[in-house]
Amino acid sequence: MFAVTATQTDPDNPLAGLTLGERPEPKVPDGWTTVSVRAAALNHHDLWTLKGVGIRQDRLPIVLGCDAAGVDEDGNEVIVHSVIGTGADETLDPKRTLLSEVHDGTFAEQVAVPRRNLVPKPAGLGFEHAACLPTAWLTAYRMLFDKAGLEPGSTVLVQGAGGGVATALIALGRAGGYRVWATSRSEDKRARALELGADQVFEPGARLPERVDAVMETVGQATWDHSLKSLKPGGRIVVSGATSGAVPPADLNRVFFLQLSVVGSTMGTREQLGRLAVFLEQTGVRPVVDRVLPLTQARDGFAAMAEGEIFGKIVFTV
Repeated sequence: MFAVTATQTDPDNPLAGLTLGERPEPKVPDGWTTVSVRAAALNHHDLWTLKGVGIRQDRLPIVLGCDAAGVDEDGNEVIVHSVIGTGADETLDPKRTLLSEVHDGTFAEQVAVPRRNLVPKPAGLGFEHAACLPTAWLTAYRMLFDKAGLEPGSTVLVQGAGGGVATALIALGRAGGYRVWATSRSEDKRARALELGADQVFEPGARLPERVDAVMETVGQATWDHSLKSLKPGGRIVVSGATSGAVPPADLNRVFFLQLSVVGSTMGTREQLGRLAVFLEQTGVRPVVDRVLPLTQARDGFAAMAEGEIFGKIVFTV
C-alpha cells in the first residue's frame, strides 16, 4: 500500500526523513481491525516526529499520521480515535500512545486500530472534515467544555490564532455561546479569526478591554506572561501545548494572590470524540481546512506547516 513514512529524524531538517512510497499492509492483532482511509489530517505531532521528538529510533521506519476518517471492514463510515490506551479515560493511561508513536499511523491506504477506537461518522459530516477531529478539534473540545469549567456567556482568550487547535477553539467557543477573543502576530490571521467567529482580536501582549474568565494556551513561553495577566481573579488557564517553549517564568505571586488555576489538558476520550462529531452535526460548525492535498503530495503539506504558512488544517485524501 502507499504510505507516508518517517525513515529518519533530523531536528534541523525534518523533511529529510519524509519518505513516500510502498509499505506492507498493516498487521492486525487480536481485538484490532483495519480502516480504509479516505482522509487524514496533518498535525504538528507529525512534524515533531520527523524532528525526533517523542519517537524512539528503533521504531523507525513508521507510518506517520494520527488523524483519519474512512470505512471499516464492515463498510461503516468511521472516525479513528488516535489514543491507544485502556480505561474509561485512556488519556490517563500511563502507557498510552498516539498512532504513529508505537503503531503505524494514518497516512496510508489502510490503518490498523483497536476496534474500541472506532467512532461512527455522522452522515452529514464529510470525510475531509471528520479527519480533522481526532487530535486538534478533540483537544479544543475538551479544553473548552471539560477542563475550562465555564458556562455559556463567559469570556475566553485564545492565544495564537491560526493553528489547528486555536481555530477549533474559536469555532467551538462561538458555537458553544462563549465570547471569544483571540491573539495573533499576523494581521491576516487576526482578520480570519474574526471571520471564524472571534468577537475581538488583538496583537500578542496587547492590553485587553477587560480581564477574561479563562485563557486557552497552546503557545507556551511566548504568551504565558500575557495569559496570566489577562485573567480575572479566580480565572483559569487551560494548557494543551507549548510550541514556543515549555519553561516560562511561573509568576507564582500572581497565581496564589489572584487564586488562579493552571489546568493541563491532553487530547480527549473516545466518548468525547463521539460527542464532538454530534456537536458539529447539530450546530453546522465545520473545521477550517487550509488546503486539501492527495496523499501523494504530502511533502507539500509538511513544508507548509514547517514554514507556518497555514490557517486551519491540512488534509490529505486517499
